[in-house]
Amino acid sequence: MSIIRCQDIVKTYVTGDIRVEALRGITMEIEKGEMVGVMGPSGCGKTTLLNCLSGIDEVTSGKVWIEDVELTELDDNAKTRFRARRMGFIFQFYNLLPVLSAVENVELPLLISGDSPAMAREKALRLLETVGLKERATMRPASLSGGERQRVTVARALVNTPALVWADEPTGDLDKRTADDVMALMRRLNEQNGQTFIIVTHDPEVGMQCDRIIHMRDGEIVDESGTVRSVCQDIVARG
Repeated sequence: MSIIRCQDIVKTYVTGDIRVEALRGITMEIEKGEMVGVMGPSGCGKTTLLNCLSGIDEVTSGKVWIEDVELTELDDNAKTRFRARRMGFIFQFYNLLPVLSAVENVELPLLISGDSPAMAREKALRLLETVGLKERATMRPASLSGGERQRVTVARALVNTPALVWADEPTGDLDKRTADDVMALMRRLNEQNGQTFIIVTHDPEVGMQCDRIIHMRDGEIVDESGTVRSVCQDIVARG
């Protein structure tokens, strides 16, 4: 069953006389429970695709459906509510609020969604335990390592039990060992909970841990059916 469908997605940025076609007619589907890597050279449209599919950015033309909801027909407030209920986001540079502790950062989406403070705290602590950070719950981001901060970000992304998790270069600021740990955590949560993960990455080793690769170039999908291994080996071979 498809959780994401898009048809003829076009995204054009216009600055004065300059037009940049970031996405050029993307049509694709992603099945529920898949862990999909989006790969390609810098500037090929990977992050733009993630932002347009998730409703963070408006498409110039085309349609996007998430769980059969036509996202491109919703107004900004409806899209924000839908994202809060059904999506989680993991970013390269964490986007944690520095004045809040780990547990306060994790529980924030629940409080925004209307959970009681007691229920939000219980769920946040449970997620921090899942990612191995319950003992660091009261620490602020500045007191955590890069890997610990990314684990807090993962916990925050999953605290609402979203059907869909978007990850934009989630290991880009981590050393290899920590990156491997974070990817193993996401893979385990994907398998245990059946959640769909869409991971934008330039790293073939991250791509190798996905079920499938969507390979982009110049705003277009050039391969979405090849095996993970063949696509990643081709990227390594081309440098």
